[in-house]
Amino acid sequence: MRLSKNNSAVLALVTMALLLSSCSAPAAEPKPQTTTAVSSDDTSDESETTTDASFANNVLTLPAYTITITDTKKIAVGQPGNEYGEKPVIAFWYEVTNNSDDTIDPSTAWIGTFTAIQDNDPNAVNELGVGMLPDEQFLDTQLQDIKKGGTVANAVAYELDDEATPVELVASNDLGMTEIGRATFTLQ
Repeated sequence: MRLSKNNSAVLALVTMALLLSSCSAPAAEPKPQTTTAVSSDDTSDESETTTDASFANNVLTLPAYTITITDTKKIAVGQPGNEYGEKPVIAFWYEVTNNSDDTIDPSTAWIGTFTAIQDNDPNAVNELGVGMLPDEQFLDTQLQDIKKGGTVANAVAYELDDEATPVELVASNDLGMTEIGRATFTLQ
């Protein structure tokens, strides 16, 4: 059976509608829980890094920008910063300083250099997914361009798969190709 162009277009639209409708999920009722502090243990290996990049003491230094982690918390479902989430999150508050003439924003700087891993799968690397913005004060500035020498604060959250396994934050260059260092954050 041959489909005309109109029939093909209708079939494509119906398929897209079905796919998109299957993406929606009913809203989960948040469970009252608590917000918990987390601690970090840097394990930066200077022998693996290049001379112009480092990640130590919660500070990532690159030629183009510097990211300083200022606070970290585990936030339970339903708590401020994770009101609409379905999983607890680990949230990082940080500042990005632009060291170059290049355009950079806080969210792109973070996502382009950090990966969060929760090593609770014996067979595969378990990269955590990014959650919702944990601090609404950054809604208007999370994608703001930073001037050379300027510093802008932001926050990011990752959805936890469990609340016991530590989270390893891996800093890398070249979209994950060259590891700079890592820090382990225990969930308390």
